[in-house]
Amino acid sequence: MLLLRSILFVLVLSHYFLAPIAGSTEEEEFSEELLLKPLPDQKVLAHFHFDSRAPPSITHGRHHRVFPKATAQLVQKFRIREMELSVTQGRWNYERWGGFDPVSSANAKPPGVELWAVFDVPPDQVDSTWKNLTHTLSGLFCASINFLESSTAYASPHWSFRSFSGTLRYGALPREAVCTENLTPWLKLLPCRDKAGLAVLMDRPSIYRGFYHSQRLKLISTESGSEVGVEREILLEHTLTVVLQPSELQPSWSLSSIFGRKITGKCVLAKSSTVFIGLERNLVSEINELGKKNEKNWVAEKTSGSWSNLVFQLSFSPDRVIEEVNNGHGGNSAVLYEFSTEKYSDYEPFDVSLTWKQPMFWLSPQAPFHASRFLMGSGNARGSIAITLKSTEFVKGILGDSIGKDGCKVRIDVFQVVPWYVKVYFHTLQIFVDGEAQIVWETIEKIRVSPSEDRVSPGLMEMLLRFPCDMKSAVLTIEFDKGLLHIDEYPPDANQGFDIPAAVISFPDFEASMHFLNENSSKSPLLSKFQEKNPVLSYTEILLVPLATPDFSMPYNVITITCTVFALYFGSLLNVLRRRVGEEERFLNRQASRKGGLLPRLLSKLVGKLRGRPEEPSQSQAPSSSSLLTPKFILKVLLVAGIAVGWHYYSE
Repeated sequence: MLLLRSILFVLVLSHYFLAPIAGSTEEEEFSEELLLKPLPDQKVLAHFHFDSRAPPSITHGRHHRVFPKATAQLVQKFRIREMELSVTQGRWNYERWGGFDPVSSANAKPPGVELWAVFDVPPDQVDSTWKNLTHTLSGLFCASINFLESSTAYASPHWSFRSFSGTLRYGALPREAVCTENLTPWLKLLPCRDKAGLAVLMDRPSIYRGFYHSQRLKLISTESGSEVGVEREILLEHTLTVVLQPSELQPSWSLSSIFGRKITGKCVLAKSSTVFIGLERNLVSEINELGKKNEKNWVAEKTSGSWSNLVFQLSFSPDRVIEEVNNGHGGNSAVLYEFSTEKYSDYEPFDVSLTWKQPMFWLSPQAPFHASRFLMGSGNARGSIAITLKSTEFVKGILGDSIGKDGCKVRIDVFQVVPWYVKVYFHTLQIFVDGEAQIVWETIEKIRVSPSEDRVSPGLMEMLLRFPCDMKSAVLTIEFDKGLLHIDEYPPDANQGFDIPAAVISFPDFEASMHFLNENSSKSPLLSKFQEKNPVLSYTEILLVPLATPDFSMPYNVITITCTVFALYFGSLLNVLRRRVGEEERFLNRQASRKGGLLPRLLSKLVGKLRGRPEEPSQSQAPSSSSLLTPKFILKVLLVAGIAVGWHYYSE
């Protein structure tokens, strides 16, 4: 009997664990990578990249070995084709930290929560699926994402944000706060969580002490038909982008100085675990110029286990040095130093450090135009939104001689969502180029406008603009009226103002991609991500709009005065109705007679008998009926009646 039970147990295990693997020749994969990059303002960029892949399999009855089961169920239940969720604290500084590299273009997100998803469902089921997805993500990541279920909180872009039309939904919560409650469930989706691998560096105080922090989750699923049914392949991308300040007085840094921890090996379930230290193109150019002046080659050499050159020194020798392929940026190429963490352990931890031998000054690669947004006007009735675009030096370097030609044009996409209580008048759109007003329809190549509807849907504007290549600056202005809300629609901090989500500015003619000369670059998910040709993307500031707010203390005042009037009215009325005047007078006379003494009372009785007069009853024993109609009583009755008449008139 025991042998039979053992055989049955082995068969059950083989059914659940081996059957899914037998149905697919590929296995699940997980890799972890970390990019460390010095920034021009003496800060350090740390970009964690975790990549998980579930190969095509039968949708039902799948056992996952590495891939998070909650994510797979999310894709299967809501039929998600593509989804991206970001939770961000702080704002990315495009002027200092750059805006043209793949990291900033794909991972620089606006403050708060941003969510967009593409569904593989019929068009009439997209909205209901979106609402269910927001509730699920809210519980999964411990955030207020469920506030995006309202039709006033999300929009449906067609072509400016993503190329999906009809099944794409976009929503943002600019005021969502970020804390460790959001990071913990995000780490639970990793196979080793934060107990092993690169995730051990995610010390909560160190991360949230940074100037910028953004955790992102992106899902891509593809369906394919097979003999057994529909199979779905899922790609899951976890990224955490942090900008930290080294604790040292100089810009030199190490893993232990910026994170407070060291790497003690890789996650045992990870296919690869790699750390990259990257140098930007402009930094490499400055090092080359310095090497030419000193007649020395800046390429480093190994010295006693370290890696040193004319400008900086690495405490560990890199396994590989990867150079970027020249892609037309003035001959400058970025450099990556690759370190594998597989050979390190608790007894020999990995704590790489970068020590500068002399100060260096450079600029990060900028986007073609620096976008900014602000409010104009005053008062609680109306105002204007202005978007400015300022040309950067990058445009001159990338376009070259074509700038001065008449036919040279630069395309810019503008995607903006405004709440329903900001009533935008789209016909008031004005465009200024280098301070001169332009004809709107000659500058706009394509536009789509969706006016807002009160308490139903927000306003949406999608524009594709064409500007001359030699343009120095451009300004877009549009007027709006401020709506009025019901008193129950105001948040607790209504006097702080209301947020307008950040606008998305993209440049279709420019691509943020990097190609590296390395035979293993195709095997690295991070380097493969860098090679994707995506348009340069940037976000503007979040606007804070003050609206007319009522006096929230007025209900308290009304309640207070009402309760006071009722207390006076009913208190006086009950006092009059329940008061016994006769008994009070008899009690007072009795007290007065007792104070007179016994001898005076006996003498008064004896004198009365001698004179033949009967004893007069005391005033307390024969109360007068007129005592009830004293002036004091009449005044109280008139006062209560007056208060009652006044309250009746006030209530009507």
